[in-house]
Amino acid sequence: MKKILLTLTLGASLFATSCKKNTEKKTEPTSLETTTKDLAIKPESWINARVEKSKKLLQSTEAGKVIWQAMEAHGGLKTWYSNGPLSFHFDYLPLDGKTRRNTHQTIDTWSNKARHQSLTDPTDEFGWTGEKSWKKTKDSLAFPFDMRFWALTPHYFLSQPFVFDGEGVNFEKLEDKTHNNEAFNTIKVTFSPGTGDAPDDYYILYFSKTTHKLAVIRYIVSYPEYFKNGKMKHSPEKFMEIQGYQTVNGIEFPTGYHTHWLTENETAGEHITTITVDNISFKPNIENAYFDMPNDAVLIE
Repeated sequence: MKKILLTLTLGASLFATSCKKNTEKKTEPTSLETTTKDLAIKPESWINARVEKSKKLLQSTEAGKVIWQAMEAHGGLKTWYSNGPLSFHFDYLPLDGKTRRNTHQTIDTWSNKARHQSLTDPTDEFGWTGEKSWKKTKDSLAFPFDMRFWALTPHYFLSQPFVFDGEGVNFEKLEDKTHNNEAFNTIKVTFSPGTGDAPDDYYILYFSKTTHKLAVIRYIVSYPEYFKNGKMKHSPEKFMEIQGYQTVNGIEFPTGYHTHWLTENETAGEHITTITVDNISFKPNIENAYFDMPNDAVLIE
């Protein structure tokens, strides 16, 4: 009888344990299924609405039509936003021995947020949350340049013409320009007061009349921190030539740039900076939190 009772007890115990395990197995997937990530990439409906709004605005002027054509030629604004955050290595090398800026960075193209890593030690970082500039470094000289200014500067060059889809951007069609015996549609881009940290910046862009792709970027820098003494309001204009293109997820990006001083004849003068761009990829699975200021970082005033 004891053996029978023992057998029944063990059987009941095993049955209860089995039921418990079965119950746990059934509830586990439900818990996982209800967990959703807060991704930086936006829903298709949001993207479609933004693209349609930008298209309508750009196609309302002659200059805007050139910009829209360029966006289409470089892969399309919808593809641009549908790919999610952008990651790349940007190496800015002045030829006169001045400060090199050489980082790997990830950009939230939708909200213009950034996070940079040092090439020598990826744990040394700085970034822009959309509101605050921050750094997290073991060595105070890890990034010997203005990190707030540089957080989005490479993005504003590499991501042209897509960065010109928002509000506060103004376009003016100039006379056609010739470069390397080719005629280009020429558009001047300016910014409304209060747009970004340097609203007095401008770009003069050369777009191929045949491919509609961007070939030359003329620009000034008017970042106030660089011109505190009042002697100058902005840097002399520079002439930046795109050196080639690479296609990533349907989007055409420059492989690099040669920057020159602009001559009196509005041509490329002395070659002063070489920029290379590689390791480009899109990161659709990055979460919004990636662009937050880390707990152990410090603010850049």
